[in-house]
Amino acid sequence: MTVARRALVSGRVQGVGFRYSCIEEARRIGVAGWVRNLADGRVEAHLEGEAAAVDALVSWLHEGPPFARVDSVEVRDTEPIGATSFGLA
Repeated sequence: MTVARRALVSGRVQGVGFRYSCIEEARRIGVAGWVRNLADGRVEAHLEGEAAAVDALVSWLHEGPPFARVDSVEVRDTEPIGATSFGLA
């Protein structure tokens, strides 16, 4: 069963390779969707796929890549959009 979640990640998450690392991780574990920078300095991601894979990517978002500093991650359930791959929005 496909689940979908929207995540907002706050902290030092822009300019540290967060989006590209997220793409690599999502593709590695089989999650579809997208990731983008927001004007307020946060990163937003739409994640969809099997619940266990989406949960694994949400857990990864709490850590991020080595040069990031994640202060908080807000996650909410949302509707799947039928994404088949993961990339930049």
